[in-house]
Amino acid sequence: MGWSLATVWWIVAAVLVAVELATGSFYLLMLALGAAAGALAAHLGLGLNAQLAMGAIVGAGAVVAWHLKRQRAPAAPSAAESRDVNLDIGETIIVDDWDAQNAGHTQYRGARWSVRYIGAGLPRPGAFIIRRVEANRLLVVSKDR
Repeated sequence: MGWSLATVWWIVAAVLVAVELATGSFYLLMLALGAAAGALAAHLGLGLNAQLAMGAIVGAGAVVAWHLKRQRAPAAPSAAESRDVNLDIGETIIVDDWDAQNAGHTQYRGARWSVRYIGAGLPRPGAFIIRRVEANRLLVVSKDR
């Protein structure tokens, strides 16, 4: 007993989904959509050339559409700027004194930290919001801005 072309297409789609789960490449899911389109074309009784064309058009179209969507999306913040990675981002600190290079020190979470002001203008003593963490330095902006 031989396999129908629709069965082969569904197996290809399943393999692509399994490989995507192992690698995390979302593009493989788009190709799996193309294989599913080929399977549907086989179920409709279309010939092999039509099945291949349908699979190629849907798969390639989905890949191009996903690529364009990702290009238009804003870039994800780096780990040093992401609150998902570093819970210090967005927290408020108090800095009492600044030097001429917009640097200072503060007590934060039980330790002394170096602080650098990255906002506009000159910093004045007061409350600041952490925007980025670089090693043991907090990069901050004024809280009132």
